[in-house]
Amino acid sequence: MLTRKQKRSILYILFVFILCSAAKDFEFLVLKTDETFLAENIFCKIFALLVISQCLVERKLSWKSIGFRLNGLKRGLILGFSLGIGTFAVSYLAECLILLLMGKSPRLSFFISSFSLSDQTVTGISFSAILICILGNVINVAAEEGLFRGLLFKLGRRAFSSRNANLLQALLFGIWHLVTVVVWVREGSLTVGAAFLMGIGYIILAGILGFEWGLCVTLTGTLWTGIFEHFFNNFISNSLHVVTDTGTDELQILRIVLSNVLSLLLVLFLMKRGKKKERRRPAGRRKAAG
Repeated sequence: MLTRKQKRSILYILFVFILCSAAKDFEFLVLKTDETFLAENIFCKIFALLVISQCLVERKLSWKSIGFRLNGLKRGLILGFSLGIGTFAVSYLAECLILLLMGKSPRLSFFISSFSLSDQTVTGISFSAILICILGNVINVAAEEGLFRGLLFKLGRRAFSSRNANLLQALLFGIWHLVTVVVWVREGSLTVGAAFLMGIGYIILAGILGFEWGLCVTLTGTLWTGIFEHFFNNFISNSLHVVTDTGTDELQILRIVLSNVLSLLLVLFLMKRGKKKERRRPAGRRKAAG
């Protein structure tokens, strides 16, 4: 049975999520800025940052309190990029090996495209395309990490256990990505049945990463690990492609799933190792550190 405080927290979290989702859905379905030279829906992310700012004032919080602390920036950068580079190196290798076994000749190709599990829009390899991709991803990552692993996770932990708060924000992060499937159905590139399965896939894949990045907040006390891995994942998916004579990124879904699962397992391992080290420390030192 939920307490009154927990019910109010859930309602507030859902209100913020629905408000930001409405702005995102409007941009995806009406403005369609991802089909312009921007190749990204950034206005809804700017809106989300403004909503976060207003919520911080209302809840008497600060950007620092939700994880944007300079202390820990270097550690987060190293850990975030290490997770991204390491897991994607394995997943790209696995993808290429499978394509080789299928009798194809895979090769890596660098060009900027919009990210999608089923379709891509190539925007080129010009300096402006790369710059827009980087800036778009910076805004995207700051907004999504600030909203889900920052504000919503913080509010959730005030009313629930850290684990339950993390599960809640991860689920909402998965649902956040469903608008892409709606776009495909409207365009006729997916049937309703296929869209249902793709929607479940998006919730699971995005949810895995959302849960992992929530664990990173618990592990490090900041948002930086998730921010840097999130940025790397987006950029590498937008820019480094596996090409064969029959297509581009034919096994992209395998690459994404493998990298997501590996990343989660690595973070779980790091957390387990950290807990073991904590238990081995003398009681006096644990108390002092706390």
